Amino acid sequence: MAGIVVKPRARILHGHDWVFSSEVLKVFGKPADGDVISLKDGKDRLIGSAIYNSKSQIVGRRFSRRKQELDLDFFKRRIAQATEYRTRRGVDPKLCRVVWSESDGLPGLIIDRYGDHFVMQTLTLAMDMRKDLIANAVIDLFGNATIIERNDAPVRKAEGMELRSGVLRGDSPSQIGIEIEGVKFEIDLLHGQKTGFYLDQKHNYSVLVGYAHGRRVLDCFTNQGAFALTCVRAGAADVTGVEESSENIAGAKRNAVRNDLEVRWIEQDVFQFLRAAEKAGVQYDLIVLDPPSFTKTRSGLRDALRGYRELHMRVFKLLSKDGLLATFSCSHHVSDTAFSQAIADALVDARRSARRLRRFEQAPDHPVLPTIPETEYFKGFLLEMMPGR
Repeated sequence: MAGIVVKPRARILHGHDWVFSSEVLKVFGKPADGDVISLKDGKDRLIGSAIYNSKSQIVGRRFSRRKQELDLDFFKRRIAQATEYRTRRGVDPKLCRVVWSESDGLPGLIIDRYGDHFVMQTLTLAMDMRKDLIANAVIDLFGNATIIERNDAPVRKAEGMELRSGVLRGDSPSQIGIEIEGVKFEIDLLHGQKTGFYLDQKHNYSVLVGYAHGRRVLDCFTNQGAFALTCVRAGAADVTGVEESSENIAGAKRNAVRNDLEVRWIEQDVFQFLRAAEKAGVQYDLIVLDPPSFTKTRSGLRDALRGYRELHMRVFKLLSKDGLLATFSCSHHVSDTAFSQAIADALVDARRSARRLRRFEQAPDHPVLPTIPETEYFKGFLLEMMPGR
């Protein structure tokens, strides 16, 4: 088997599973992009099997610590192990992320399940070359199902791949229905954001509804209206959902009609809305901040933190004396510490004080590996304003 020898200080020797181009000592055996290769240290000891792509900054991604091929049995075994892990953690097996890339030993592969529909992303070249094999493994494990590829994520370009979406197995669905916290949602698996729905927030709706009753709620970046609608159903006194995308607002409105729930929907940039609300002296008892990622790269970190600081400062000015803020970040490059500091700086700017009630972490179907920080991207806090401070 062809492969690469890593440099003595390569991060893979310290628990990570990636080999960057700058960490390669030498390449042997002329591997082709997308091949399975051997990884060796400077003493010719095998340290695992990896997928290879010379066009990527990450030339090798380890998927096993021994010699291993990517065949049908391998994919069936790994996907079955991932499914069994989630079942033990109490995850709804028919509405969850079945495979989360390196966290399940399948680098670059994401599979989300919506009942009998599976949405797959192959974000590394090796996985993309084997997507039919992976689809066969899913069918063998779960029976006849619709399998959709949502390979429209820009990160594919870093692996030298084109963007595409389509149906790999089964019939093309138009819209499918799911239910969360008693609210029915219609989602578009072929065209909706990410794989159709933000499954990483699924377990947090049940947390927020416990605080919604009788409160004036503002749901910023409402997307398809999940937080807004679950809060209304939980007995919120008044709910406003703000979203810049006209397509998302239209979807949120349809979901509201479907559930016979009333929300004030506003199609506007959230920052503009918050500035206008401050001038108007509007107050809310519960605000939800669930924005898209503020940066996809480390170079954009400073601007992202500036954006988080301004966003939170404006929100703190709109909260009632004992109001609550549920705030989330899905920017991997924004660390927990940096996010906390941005919030603290915003409190100072707004001249408010707050207590932290709880911390939000990734759902059990998005497991985190301590040795691979890139598997963790989601973080959040529930804060309570302190009256009289």
